[in-house]
Order: sequence, then C-alpha cells, then structure tokens
Amino acid sequence: MSTEIESSGNHLPETFDQQGNPLTPTPLKIDLRDAAAIRRELGSVYRDMRAKRIDPADGTKLAYVLDAIRKAYEAEVLAARLEILERTLRK
Repeated sequence: MSTEIESSGNHLPETFDQQGNPLTPTPLKIDLRDAAAIRRELGSVYRDMRAKRIDPADGTKLAYVLDAIRKAYEAEVLAARLEILERTLRK
C-alpha cells in the first residue's frame, strides 16, 4: 500500500511505501517498441524486486503484463513475416 502527499517543491505527488520510504515514480513513457526493449524492461522489474524497490507481488503482475506484451509483439512480427512469405509464394 502506498500513500501520496504533495511535495513542497514541485507540486507533484510524492508516493511512499508502508514504511514511509519515498518511491521512485514510474516513467510516464516506457520503451516497449521491440523484443529487446521489452526484455530490458522485464530485467528492470526483476532488479527492482531483487533490490526491494518494488513489492514482489507488484513485480510479478508487471512481469505478467510485460510477457503478454511480448507475446503480442511476437505474434505481430510472425504474422508480418508469414504475409511476406505468402506473397512471395503467390508470385
């Protein structure tokens, strides 16, 4: 569980964990444009769990969603390659 209070300097909410430690905000935009980027983000989630910066339950949920994104990316890439092969064979 986290709580939000307004910080005095920049008027952005600051989030703290249950022990009152400030949490690093998630970047607004995360690079997920290809399999390598998705793998890097998955590694980042793993490192954050190992370093106890995020709760393992939350990290597991993020990893699950990242895996779903990876599968969707792979399906898109394979469909595009299959379409190219089919067009080539029709010629």
